[in-house]
Amino acid sequence: MTAHTAADTEPNAAPNDGPITTPNDGPNDGPNSGPATPRPHTGVELAALVGLLTTAKPGIETVAIGHSRDDASRAAAYAFAESWRARGGTVLAEVDWPESAASWLRPARRLTAQTPDAWVIAAAVPGFARLARRLRQSTDFDPARTVAFASLGDPHLPALAGPGTLDGLRGATADGGTWDVQDGWLTSPEPNAASRKRSCPR
Repeated sequence: MTAHTAADTEPNAAPNDGPITTPNDGPNDGPNSGPATPRPHTGVELAALVGLLTTAKPGIETVAIGHSRDDASRAAAYAFAESWRARGGTVLAEVDWPESAASWLRPARRLTAQTPDAWVIAAAVPGFARLARRLRQSTDFDPARTVAFASLGDPHLPALAGPGTLDGLRGATADGGTWDVQDGWLTSPEPNAASRKRSCPR
């Protein structure tokens, strides 16, 4: 997949574009916990992600894909693009970003320029948390129209991105389950419970 690479510097920097350190930088012990460097996606994860767009949200045809520059995120983004096109869908944009940048305005604008029906994200937590702030501050990005791979199913993501920034975001887990963000909490359905709160608001 040919990525449209975002510049690492931009004169118009947003507040809080500084460093983020995710507390969850160790081994991934659960299906929703994302280490600092994403793990390779799974087949059932990809299927669940496609299902979030085709089952829960019928009528979605165009997507924009965003991803970090690590190998696992690139591979996940490529796999989704191939799967989506095979279904007859259209990929309007493919945008990548670094984990640290002076500003996030350029990748934010590229990701939202063509007004897709939905956004698909394959990324590490630190960089996406920064980008998400700029997306909400400066574009029409809507987390409720966005799905993400398991790498972003980290309970610390909502707090790192900021209050309300990612409410409505949904994603897939490595074992084919799902998760979402609501009211600052990352939740995941369980067989014997309505939901489990898995975030650390602060």
